[in-house]
Amino acid sequence: MNPIVHRTLVVQLRTDGTGRCPVLAHLSYDPGDPFAVTALFTLDGRVLARWRLDREMLNDGLREPVGVGDVRLRPVRQGRWREVRMEFLGDPLSGGNRHHAVVFAWAPALASFLSDTYMAVPPGREEVPVDDLLAEILATG
Repeated sequence: MNPIVHRTLVVQLRTDGTGRCPVLAHLSYDPGDPFAVTALFTLDGRVLARWRLDREMLNDGLREPVGVGDVRLRPVRQGRWREVRMEFLGDPLSGGNRHHAVVFAWAPALASFLSDTYMAVPPGREEVPVDDLLAEILATG
């Protein structure tokens, strides 16, 4: 079995009415769930948010705008500095709006993490134990 891939990145969080502030993004990739990356955002030891992201979408977001719905990614370049802008829409607020956060991750660090995940499970080689899942569903039904 391939090992779980972990990486902690310092990213910049921007919310409405504030500038950017550094937070930690703990990224993990489990080959047992080969299409997903888990991102846990923390500040001073407190969990701010947890998201399950599509691995291929993260990779595509390094090069072009991707995503609809709750998660949208796009590359941002300022001179030599390359980032990925990650926009997250969360739970509804009273009044009809939704929680909204924007995170900027350094693109080379994100690309390095993704490269490690591709070493664990190359693209196109992802396997999902569909037979096991189906048997489990039928057994509990």
